[in-house]
Amino acid sequence: MDDTVFYALIVIGGLLLVAVLVVAIVLATRVWKTGKYLQAMGAGGKFAFWGAIIYTISPVDLLPDPIYLDDVGVLGAALFYLTRLASKARERQQQGGSLLPPQLQRRPQQRAR
Repeated sequence: MDDTVFYALIVIGGLLLVAVLVVAIVLATRVWKTGKYLQAMGAGGKFAFWGAIIYTISPVDLLPDPIYLDDVGVLGAALFYLTRLASKARERQQQGGSLLPPQLQRRPQQRAR
């Protein structure tokens, strides 16, 4: 193999790794911003949020760390799930209800007579 082709492959591979890293950072930022609705998402939303953040930061991955495809996949799936939960919470709020789902709403305590 010619040296020029070898160096070209290394440069292209490096650029791809940087591009995937940028995508992972953008997705992590979006997941973090979606976290403001965590109280309205319940336990499933909190688990998806914190699980995705911890998996991305954790040194233990399915693929070695220079390959961020697994991190991008986890962050993308979490963002998709959290976006669905956040849109449901916004719909509840627009319909005049509470931002929280019914199971998380506080019920007024009745006074003992």
